[in-house]
Amino acid sequence: MSRIAKEPVSLPKDVEYNLSGLTLTLKGTKGSLTMEVNPEVIIEENDNLISFAARSGSKFSSAMSGTTRALVANMVFGVSQGFEKKLELVGVGYRAKSQGKNLNLTLGFSHPVSYEVPEGITIETPSQTEIIIKGTDKQKVGQVAAEIRHFRPPEPYKGKGVRYAGEHVVMKEAKKK
Repeated sequence: MSRIAKEPVSLPKDVEYNLSGLTLTLKGTKGSLTMEVNPEVIIEENDNLISFAARSGSKFSSAMSGTTRALVANMVFGVSQGFEKKLELVGVGYRAKSQGKNLNLTLGFSHPVSYEVPEGITIETPSQTEIIIKGTDKQKVGQVAAEIRHFRPPEPYKGKGVRYAGEHVVMKEAKKK
């Protein structure tokens, strides 16, 4: 039995739980998320606690029960409180501006970079050098942050580029004569 799957997930009062067949749906104040559950996992709900168990004694079944528990815990957190990632732009002239469903970036290229925001994600730019990505799906929020960072990752000599808030960039020493 997976150690992670042994601990149940508690449902807050504002989250609705629905399991029909192999489709799990959670609805909360921030939105709703749906997931297809692996048939090797047994899910039961008692008194606002969701418990997970492996259907058989196989290693795969045990691993999937722990994985499913982690995914459902992230879904519960996402629909009740939401996830967010912060990005920082470091460099002279590097700017970001959110306009509707597009994020316009000036990253030192000869052209501006326009990023279309996917459905279910909101992007805020409180200042020209800060980007805040919010959403209910943890994977989607992380993927959008990674795609924006990919336009201009931090370079190791001056540290210019798009980086996560609090990210430490290891700087290299300049070439010596």
